[in-house]
Amino acid sequence: MTSLDSSAGSIAVIAAVIAVVALVAVIIALSKLRSLRRDQKLVIGDSERDITAHAADLERQFVILHDHLLDIATRLDGRVAAAENRLDGAISHRAVVRYDAYNELSGHQSVSIALLDAHRSGVVISSIQHRDQTRFYVRQVERGKGTVELSPEEQQAVDGAIAGELLDMAEGV
Repeated sequence: MTSLDSSAGSIAVIAAVIAVVALVAVIIALSKLRSLRRDQKLVIGDSERDITAHAADLERQFVILHDHLLDIATRLDGRVAAAENRLDGAISHRAVVRYDAYNELSGHQSVSIALLDAHRSGVVISSIQHRDQTRFYVRQVERGKGTVELSPEEQQAVDGAIAGELLDMAEGV
């Protein structure tokens, strides 16, 4: 019977080792489960719902937030387009041309000012100075051309405004 006792003893030792290994595995698993539950409480709080329900709720809230942001972006696009349309009508091109209209050596007192918008439309204002009188003209400009014939100085002011230059004929003479 000694062989039976020795094999039963061996089986008992093996069973005890397996039991200890299983016990250690259970302790490790319980520790990891406790850590997982602690992490889960950090995410979803003390509520009784599970992580899947919390994830579904987060997804729903993200969809609502996404739709809200799309609505805001659409409204902002409309406002930006309206502002751009208003800015297109603002004065964005200008030039000044000073000259001596009567060749009197009076110090280039006459002036033509072009004020144009983004479509190169606007006005040219000219003030022609003479010793005893001043004449004032305002001419409309559509797409870079006068609606009536412009003087050479007025056309130079329009061309300078379109080119983005500040001109002074006194410097060129």
